Amino acid sequence: MSVQYRVVFGKKDEAVDGPDDADVVVSVAAADAAAAAAEPAVAYMQGKLKAVGSTGALLQVLADGSAATAINRLASRP
Repeated sequence: MSVQYRVVFGKKDEAVDGPDDADVVVSVAAADAAAAAAEPAVAYMQGKLKAVGSTGALLQVLADGSAATAINRLASRP
């Protein structure tokens, strides 16, 4: 299972982590990244965190905390 995370700061300005052929692509706007890192499952249900691809892979990374870690890391880029 592979996941690509994207935090979008603006048009054509996004921080990306993960392979291009990932099973699921998770994206969130930078403005919503703090809330998504704190509670990614809630952000997904509110429509702030978007996902394309395998729902099973998405639920796994939401449950094990790796989504929150990756989003937090990408949102705090230098």
